[in-house]
Amino acid sequence: MFTRLLPILFFASILVGCSTPKVIEVTRLSDKDLSCESLKEEYRYAEQAKKDAEDVKGVNGTNTAAAIFFPVGIIATYSNANEAIAAADGRMMRLSDLMDKKNCK
Repeated sequence: MFTRLLPILFFASILVGCSTPKVIEVTRLSDKDLSCESLKEEYRYAEQAKKDAEDVKGVNGTNTAAAIFFPVGIIATYSNANEAIAAADGRMMRLSDLMDKKNCK
């Protein structure tokens, strides 16, 4: 029984380890209507999204095991992480511009 359970647990751990970060929208239609406080909150959310994406790219046991046994998955995860980081950077720039236009402190 243990020999049947081991491969299932192994592949389940790889699937969990190959998490992909959420790619946020750079621009939303409602951005111009947001208050300064809402813009700051959105900026913090974008910063957290970027940090989460950077954490996925980090070297850890799960990524190392995934690279050995499932290299295509780790490449896809890194590609998605790069996309998420670029989107978060774009979102932060957009929000910063809007905060400047509204004279937010």
